[in-house]
Amino acid sequence: MSNPSFDSLAPGAALPPLVVPPLSRAMLALYAGGSGDHVPLHIDTDFARKAGMPDVFGHGMLTAAWMGRLLTAWVSQDRIRQLNFRFVAITHLYNQVTCTGKVLEKLEQDGERRVRVEILATNQYGDKKVVGDALLALD
Repeated sequence: MSNPSFDSLAPGAALPPLVVPPLSRAMLALYAGGSGDHVPLHIDTDFARKAGMPDVFGHGMLTAAWMGRLLTAWVSQDRIRQLNFRFVAITHLYNQVTCTGKVLEKLEQDGERRVRVEILATNQYGDKKVVGDALLALD
């Protein structure tokens, strides 16, 4: 975690990207167990295929968790003031997700100096999976 200073940033500044290993069945099983999210579409191939999917696929909140890791690698968790996500596409097995972010604006709010950052999760083909933004307090 680097905890950048408010004064050192300008709109357009990039956060260090987070690249996660390709999505695997083991990763889905571990996430399901840890989160309690045992929706069969994510862990049961037969169920997913009966629902018209080619196979199981990633939990949206797993990708959201990776986006949280992107932020907490840059600032401490207690600096996060707001976090918004929009799930735009399914993350299929063996997709390798990269989470990126950039500073959109600097502002003062509620007595704090803050930055709003755009965050994005894409696969190895550049397809957007989750988009969002966060409001972070900085010194």
